Amino acid sequence: MTKLTLKNISKTYALGENSTIKNIDLEITSGELIVFIGPSGCGKTTLLRLIAGLEPLSDGELWFGQTLMNQVIPSERKIGMVFQNYALYPQMTVFENLSFGLKQKGINKKLIANRVNKVANKLEIAHILQQKPASLSGGQQQRVAIGRCIVQRPQLFLLDEPLSNLDADLRSKTRKEIKQLHQSLGTTMIYVTHDQQEAMTLGDRIAVFAPLSLATDSNLQQVGTPLELYNQPCNRFVAQFLGQPKINMLAASVTAISSENISIRLTASEQLITLAVCSVKEQQEVELAFRPEHVQLSLESSAKSYCTLEAELTSYEQLGSECILYFDYAGTQIISKVQKQFDAEALTPATWLLYIETRHCHIFDKASGSRCN
Repeated sequence: MTKLTLKNISKTYALGENSTIKNIDLEITSGELIVFIGPSGCGKTTLLRLIAGLEPLSDGELWFGQTLMNQVIPSERKIGMVFQNYALYPQMTVFENLSFGLKQKGINKKLIANRVNKVANKLEIAHILQQKPASLSGGQQQRVAIGRCIVQRPQLFLLDEPLSNLDADLRSKTRKEIKQLHQSLGTTMIYVTHDQQEAMTLGDRIAVFAPLSLATDSNLQQVGTPLELYNQPCNRFVAQFLGQPKINMLAASVTAISSENISIRLTASEQLITLAVCSVKEQQEVELAFRPEHVQLSLESSAKSYCTLEAELTSYEQLGSECILYFDYAGTQIISKVQKQFDAEALTPATWLLYIETRHCHIFDKASGSRCN
């Protein structure tokens, strides 16, 4: 198991060009499964390649435990990589694919066979060891690619969107298998994806990245457990990136501040809302944010503090166990996600009173996007 420390990591591809990766400071504990997530172009895969040594750092330090790795070549980093493209040798059997790296190291045949068979049994591919990749399903090919890494017994696993070529059902099944595999091996893993469901279900922690066109000091926006990031996003970008449907955002300005509360005025309607006191100034331009599941169509409990917004229902999506409803609030869309079924007749009222529990609301500075509460 390997602890990773990234100190002020940056990557620039040509002299004078803007950086692709900038000022990444991150510590990954030994045995942790951490997920890198973010939109295309945010530097996730580039950072993975820097860790693997496939590209040189432009600046900063990369440490594996107490060893500085900046000048260590990839073959000596004891890393196992799984790519989106499985990169199996088509002319070789599964056994030969799994054992190829061990043969290159000169390990004796008996030990190779022992290692390969153990890994094949763990990944439930022992019955296909004599088949070639062309005859395998996508899920089987993915297991072979993972198994090829495991037999090398690396100190660190790097997985770059390994499930993106699989269908939804197989992705879900393989995702669980990767989680179980990590728990049984205890090896440090870095998993790159743009799929937030994968990130939320797999990661001990999640690192959220943004393109430098949307960030200032660093691509890395926030690191934390899945629930920490979902419930306490540090800025507008993280709040909007995590969650389906996306978080609701309403423009507002601060009108009054007391020792216990603040009052904000919604720009779209001039409506006043009272919230718990936070780090804002009078007249500050802010955004009020709340997730769709916190927009209720009826009052759940009078003991809770709600603000109410009157909005017009424009459309809805019935998803079986839940329903997504879209409202127009003075020209701004508000989305509600409720855990119940509706039929068309139940949704005949044009105007609804929406109840939003204020303890779940976030306040973001409009200019910087940083969280104020």
